[in-house]
Amino acid sequence: MSTQTALANSPLSIASIIASMTAVALGNGVMSAYVPFVLTRSDSPSWAAGGAVTAVAFGGLLGCVVAGPLIRRVGHARLFAASMALVILGALLIAIGVNPILWILGRLLYGMAGNTNFIIAQSWLNHAASNEWRGKAMSFFYMAYVIGLGAGAFAFGQMPAEGNLAPLVTIFFTALAILPISLTRLPTPPAPAKVSVDIPMVWRNSPVGFIGVLAAGGLSMAVQGFTPIYAAGNQVSQGDVALLMFVMQLGMLFIQFPLGVLSDRMDRRLVLIFTCGLIAVMAVVALFVSFANLVLLMIVFAIWAGAVETVYSIANAHANDRTASADFVPLASTLLVAWSVSATLVPLFVTMLTPILGPQTFIHAAMAVAAAYGVFVVMRLKGREAVPPEEREGFEMLSAQVPNATVITEPGDGRTD
Repeated sequence: MSTQTALANSPLSIASIIASMTAVALGNGVMSAYVPFVLTRSDSPSWAAGGAVTAVAFGGLLGCVVAGPLIRRVGHARLFAASMALVILGALLIAIGVNPILWILGRLLYGMAGNTNFIIAQSWLNHAASNEWRGKAMSFFYMAYVIGLGAGAFAFGQMPAEGNLAPLVTIFFTALAILPISLTRLPTPPAPAKVSVDIPMVWRNSPVGFIGVLAAGGLSMAVQGFTPIYAAGNQVSQGDVALLMFVMQLGMLFIQFPLGVLSDRMDRRLVLIFTCGLIAVMAVVALFVSFANLVLLMIVFAIWAGAVETVYSIANAHANDRTASADFVPLASTLLVAWSVSATLVPLFVTMLTPILGPQTFIHAAMAVAAAYGVFVVMRLKGREAVPPEEREGFEMLSAQVPNATVITEPGDGRTD
């Protein structure tokens, strides 16, 4: 066995990729807390904080579209370094001082670079991991990334919001992230498959999966993006806003995993209906729990955020259950684009309606989306039988805050043209 092959088959081989992306997540966590907090507390226009959330999502949509062609043009390592440069440039625009337009542009750059980096990392992980432990590696990768996001947000609570220390810390973590993946000895993977959108095929195979990913993209960006804006607008302290965002990331681990395991043992649609009900109930509770009872509020938002992440992962699994392996690449491409479009449009509408309907608009929006999707799944229960357990794909931990491009980056699916 060659040295490179042995390296690619060792679980330790992916440590550099996970270390790099965890550093990226730490920097993103800092900025995800810093930008909405400062824009909400400053004299910026009321649309600025929501506009920054929308910019991240729209940048992510652009990143999903251009990542594949750029990887084929320059390769994984060069594009990773280039996209990290965009993150640094975005953070520099924010470090200059509070300017809503520049900050929105900075978050747009981050969204585009962030999703590109995620596709690069998934591609490299898939290529490096062997079949025996690839699923565990991807789950660990997602878990490390999400915990990194929460830890970065918590770190923001320990630094002054005034001045530009937060974006400088983000630049530090971003520069740190370039080192492990740039120095890795892992062989360069093939380019990911081209994004080939086939909505009719996905709809025929799994309407529940397609609409679920659409719902989850908007739900996640609304809940994760607007919660710090909502808290800061209610004069919650910087430290408590940071702690709230950290707890919300932990909610993903404690809610998504047990519901995901349950969905492997029964009709996934029943678990999705329960999850939508949980989202709606937590949204109602969030409307009435006072910020004076911060511990209870954090528990509610942690369960709420975890349920949103669950919709995404189970809807993905359900779509894979009902799709032939030959169609996995167009399925993944279509769901990737659907997630990106929804993650852009829902925050945009929330931003536009918040000045009219008030700061709780995002809560009502999440409640409406979850209820509508739950009703849709109930209607679909009568249309088709559940997939037998032995024919299902295994559940995997996923986060609705980042794109799932796993299948289009599978070994053997890449294109070299």
